[in-house]
Amino acid sequence: MSILNAPYFQDEAAAYAKLESIVWPNGPVCPNCGTMERMKRMGGEATRPGLYKCYACRKQSRVTVGTVFESSHIKLHVWLQAVFLMCSSKKGISSNQLARVLGLTVKSAWFMSQRIREAMRTGGLGPLGGLGAVVEADETFISKKEGAEVKRGVGHKRAVLSLVERGGQVRSFHVDGTSAAHVMPILKANIAKETALMTDEAGQYHHAAKHFASHGFTRHAQGEYVRGEVHSNTIEGFFSIFKRGMKGVYQHCGEKHLHRYLAEYDFRYNNRVKLGIDDLARTNNALNGIVGKRLTYRDSSFA
Repeated sequence: MSILNAPYFQDEAAAYAKLESIVWPNGPVCPNCGTMERMKRMGGEATRPGLYKCYACRKQSRVTVGTVFESSHIKLHVWLQAVFLMCSSKKGISSNQLARVLGLTVKSAWFMSQRIREAMRTGGLGPLGGLGAVVEADETFISKKEGAEVKRGVGHKRAVLSLVERGGQVRSFHVDGTSAAHVMPILKANIAKETALMTDEAGQYHHAAKHFASHGFTRHAQGEYVRGEVHSNTIEGFFSIFKRGMKGVYQHCGEKHLHRYLAEYDFRYNNRVKLGIDDLARTNNALNGIVGKRLTYRDSSFA
């Protein structure tokens, strides 16, 4: 039986109960005044599902307040279906496909997917690596910069820098360029000094050894891709999934939205099956990130 047959994917009351168990694991909390003691579920057939009244501040609210689901006219169980579909698709799911599956307009599906990507986005994390750990760093280029003329090389394309800890997590950034001035501050802020860094022979990494425990690199220009434990094949594997998804599934991404697409691919990699996280657990992890990330349509700008 499909996981999508679960009650919270089909029934609105069950959907609210599911979300409450994730967002309010210790019981309902008023999003307006923060109290737990005087929250009471509203009853009656005419009452909206999941509606509570706080008898401390006298305001009504639901678990969706202050989340990416707030003020949406789309049913919550449909939202949960959308989250599951995005979390279970290895290379992503297009807005057109999401609209067909859920019976929505493409415009609504696009906005939903942007909100879900916002929930997937993480911040304030500690550094990658550490004593005995290996982190690989590399850049890739995706699509043409808006307004840029197509020319030889990659100067007209958008640059993406990613850092991946072997056996661990990935962290990606949309950067203005790939010089040492663009790259090294990100490496120093996101990788522990005790880490062994692995890159290719690009010039921006020439002085990386003085910032980390060691710096190994391969010479791709000379046909060298692996030398013992020195390689960047892990990050290349991540890039292959990212670029196949961006080119084959999404096809076009506005530059102002690229950081959210990066967050989506980072999230799925960081919650992969190899780490013991299946599709349902990945969906629950995404739902854990919905609080405090409300994204309005005006902010996202349909494009």
